[in-house]
Amino acid sequence: MPPSAAVLRKSLEALDAQGAASLIEAAADIALVLDRRGVIQDISVSLEDLPPDSYAGWKGRPWQDVVTLESRPKVESLLGDAATGEARRWRHINHPLERGADLPMLYSAVRMGSKGRMVAFGRDLRALSSLQQRLVDAQHTLERDYWRLRHVETRYRLLFDMAAEAILVVDAGTSKVVEANPAALELLGLPSRRVTGQTFPLGLPDKGLRDVNAMLAKVRSTGRSDEVRVRQTPADLIISATQFTQENAKLMLVRMRPARQAGAAPVTSTAKARQAFIQVVERAPDGFVVTDFDGRVLMANAAFVELTQSASEEQVQGQSLDRWLGRPGVDLSVMLATLRQQGSVRLFASSLRGDQGAQADVEISAVAVADGDPPCLGFTVRHVGRRLGGDTQAGKSAPRSVEQLTQLVGRMPLKDLVRESTDLIEQLCIEAALKLTQNNRASAAEMLGLSRQSLYVKLHRHGLGDLGADNDQSSQGTKSGS
Repeated sequence: MPPSAAVLRKSLEALDAQGAASLIEAAADIALVLDRRGVIQDISVSLEDLPPDSYAGWKGRPWQDVVTLESRPKVESLLGDAATGEARRWRHINHPLERGADLPMLYSAVRMGSKGRMVAFGRDLRALSSLQQRLVDAQHTLERDYWRLRHVETRYRLLFDMAAEAILVVDAGTSKVVEANPAALELLGLPSRRVTGQTFPLGLPDKGLRDVNAMLAKVRSTGRSDEVRVRQTPADLIISATQFTQENAKLMLVRMRPARQAGAAPVTSTAKARQAFIQVVERAPDGFVVTDFDGRVLMANAAFVELTQSASEEQVQGQSLDRWLGRPGVDLSVMLATLRQQGSVRLFASSLRGDQGAQADVEISAVAVADGDPPCLGFTVRHVGRRLGGDTQAGKSAPRSVEQLTQLVGRMPLKDLVRESTDLIEQLCIEAALKLTQNNRASAAEMLGLSRQSLYVKLHRHGLGDLGADNDQSSQGTKSGS
């Protein structure tokens, strides 16, 4: 035994029971007092965040029964080492908990006294386990990002090599060619070993070098520039460039194509007609809006922008059409479902709210273009407030026909429509009874199965007739009868 260990043991033997307990409690996060068979006799826990019910049932049970299955051989090894007095080792042991993950601990066991008792000193490893888990998660994230970048690089390489347009990647600082696709090598008529690393422009006539260099200088200062036409045989070249940053290095993407491909195709009569049609839609008095299949605005004409009380088309682009419709979450959902099933919607009654609070009654017709590029929906929004007139003011005057009631569908909730229908039927029945009895309200009440007072209440509510005249008539009838 080393002299220092002997001195320490002699000092510890002088401790009383209270001192030994204090020393054990200070030396371990969890201390287990075991008998010679490994049964837990007492427990000392210094972990404030560990609920007492987590270890309440340990006392009186073998140590092996309160650890996980894979930790039991380690417990047997620790107990054997402590019983024989061999060199003490620290072993990682997990305790199962009813709530949450296992409790990881680092244990070492020593024999205390001559009666075979042992003390297992445990250190909390939860912080270390959490750090190890974070390290594993970070490693997984790095691997996913690595493979994602590999896939992106593969797609970029395929697009770069298969592009029909000549493309060069040029270092913005040195003007050295970093990469060139096969189309660029073919256009310049040079092998790859003579292009990569050379200063751009190369392979061009001297007359066009000044214009190209001026374009590159503008790209370095502003990021992009207009196209430059370089005259050469057999066809002129159109050259353009854009600057981008990669790994803290500024590069330029240079595109070159023959002039015969750069010119626009001749404008035919059909193309002119389509352009005229687009202009007509943009200036139409009715609102017209194009959305994606989720109802988000892609394009809108000036009339629709005016209806929404927006300042410009850019303010409505990207917004959901549901933002302005009268019943949020209802009208657009109904129209989208109909468009997906039938492909078109005709004269859908709704209202449109402007950003400044204005509201207008509208009719909406729509069509789905599923085979478009991209697939889209087209909506025509027509302001019908003037045409509807008083019919839209359903809250102020009752409708007089079934046709007027059906016109209110989409502009009023169902419960309001039912109430209006009930009032309309009641009013028509009262008018018919008064007509049959020649305005004798006592007879009309009897015909309708109502008391005279109930009839008067309904007459007053519907604004039918003069109640005072009826009262006078009733009183005169009473006098003559007497």
